[in-house]
Amino acid sequence: MEAIERAAAALRDARFVAVLTGAGVSAESGVPTFRDAQTGLWAKYDPRELATPEAFARNPKLVWEWYAQRRAMISKVDPNAAHTALVEIESRVPGFLLATQNVDGLHRRAGSLKLVELHGNILRVRCSGCGVHARVWSDESPPRCEGCDAYLRPDVVWFNELLPEDAQGAASDAAERCDVYVVAGTSAEVYPAAALPYAALRNGARVIEVNPDATPLTSSATFALHGRAGDVLPRLVRAAFAA
Repeated sequence: MEAIERAAAALRDARFVAVLTGAGVSAESGVPTFRDAQTGLWAKYDPRELATPEAFARNPKLVWEWYAQRRAMISKVDPNAAHTALVEIESRVPGFLLATQNVDGLHRRAGSLKLVELHGNILRVRCSGCGVHARVWSDESPPRCEGCDAYLRPDVVWFNELLPEDAQGAASDAAERCDVYVVAGTSAEVYPAAALPYAALRNGARVIEVNPDATPLTSSATFALHGRAGDVLPRLVRAAFAA
């Protein structure tokens, strides 16, 4: 029996499925990975020097405009077959949680409901001072909070910042409770998210990894399915749930 068929059988029998997705899933929609986004006027900047609280404190205008450019780019792309396959899995299993490292909001646009965004969402904006989310803002670069007059910032997790406690807690809980854990389009190197599939393995779950290339997780995964998430995940769903 092929690996995808054995993985499909595990998925079909699962009572709780947890999922972790990374940049590879979004890249198939045309969203550049973090470093690949550095083109044109931004090519001279290291993204790690823009995506930090220290960078925002030094030059809030520069950081705000970089994220504004990324928001504009994301607004032009659509969810792909990997996103819709995960929506299908959610509709088929009794328990489900999708934790994503992506900040583009494509999972939510595709229809995922039981979702935590570990690194935030670039389409949301919050105050750097009081933390209140802003629905509208001025054309200033960056705009200021109407409540406390501090600068507004993208609602994403920067380097040197902690993950949102509620999102991390929900993702950790799902990893400990699930009987199948699906990892798609992630290098399995960015912690603390990269620890989640190992927690699932320790708790007896079967881990299905979907990635074109081997990662540090591959040798530990129960099923390593090589290929693009937009190709492999729909095949996995068809094999698991076809009538």
